[in-house]
Amino acid sequence: MDTLVKPRHPQVDGASLVAQARDMVPYLREMANVTNTLRRPPDEVRQRLKEAGFARLWQPKRYGGAEGDLTTGADILREIGRGCGSTAWIMAQNIQHNLMLANFPEQAQDDIWGETPDVLVSGILIPGIGKAVKVDGGFRLSGRWPFVSGSEIADWIIFTGDCVVDGSGKPTEFHFVLPRDQVTILDTWYTIGLCGSSSQDCQLTDVFVPDHRAVTMHDLKGRGDSPGAKVNTGWQYRVPLYALFGSFIGSAALGVAEAAVELYVEGARKRASTMSGSSVASFTTQQVKVAEAKAAVMSARRILYSTLEEAEALFKRGGTSTVEDRTRWRAMATFAGRLASSAVNLVLEAGGGGVIYERNPLSRCVSDMLVANRHITQNWDVNASTYGRVLLGLPSGVEALDD
Repeated sequence: MDTLVKPRHPQVDGASLVAQARDMVPYLREMANVTNTLRRPPDEVRQRLKEAGFARLWQPKRYGGAEGDLTTGADILREIGRGCGSTAWIMAQNIQHNLMLANFPEQAQDDIWGETPDVLVSGILIPGIGKAVKVDGGFRLSGRWPFVSGSEIADWIIFTGDCVVDGSGKPTEFHFVLPRDQVTILDTWYTIGLCGSSSQDCQLTDVFVPDHRAVTMHDLKGRGDSPGAKVNTGWQYRVPLYALFGSFIGSAALGVAEAAVELYVEGARKRASTMSGSSVASFTTQQVKVAEAKAAVMSARRILYSTLEEAEALFKRGGTSTVEDRTRWRAMATFAGRLASSAVNLVLEAGGGGVIYERNPLSRCVSDMLVANRHITQNWDVNASTYGRVLLGLPSGVEALDD
């Protein structure tokens, strides 16, 4: 039976988290300019995110977490994305990295959540960058990692690193979790979109990480045999997060696309053409573009949710996923991202010259979506080819998705 740990905050539940996210949309829109200017959410926003407890959706209940559904994660991220793309991008990391932490040894979970269950955890899963050396009681980790979203507002950060731990000479990929105050954050995040996501480079030089704050890639594949599975037995902790990461990144981006369509429709209903003075809404070209954009975001939403519903049903009934399942889930998330991106491009085309001004919130949606679609989980060629290989009877070529 799980050991009960008295949470610092009351138990959170999925439905209340979604409602809070929806209610926070106007506030996040109001603060978006400050977030982008600072290149991170301001302290006020950070505090409200922690108080709401969004990152605790998949945290174990013994720490006061919700152990919620996968689709609830999509609901939360879409709503936050409607308010601020940068904040949603960070929260996609925070929510998913808490699910990762549930696979770490119980001692690591107690270190991180025992007294402060509302912590924000960022991370980066790029393989081959970090290098670790096994030492007595732990590891010495070094490296420089780019794109560590939310690094400046995080309490803890997960890094990947290769380490040779046996006589074969072959490195094993580990994931290490460290408190932020042990990490050097480099001021590198000057970008054309998601400006407030604080996706800075991070550097470590020969930093000690104890054994209990490290797990292997295998432990995060959702097999139910990770160190954390000894105490966390819910179906959520058998989910192959590598395969579904893109669905939640995509949910945050979809919220941005939905905001873009929403903002455009609101503006077009009121706007007159500068040249003719006629109502923009009366133009057939506008009607066609807005209908296609709306259809695109609705289709993207249905693809993401059907993917998550399929995975959720599978693991709730005690099933296991196949390589084809995992590569399909990745590809479908990417295809949904293409549709969401097309919706933003359509309202950009329809928006005329007014969209180019920074004061127009639609311009921020355009730039945020452009950067969001550069994420590896949103790269169609990469993820479609992986799925296609499996469909044609070939190995996936991606170790994180293989059996």
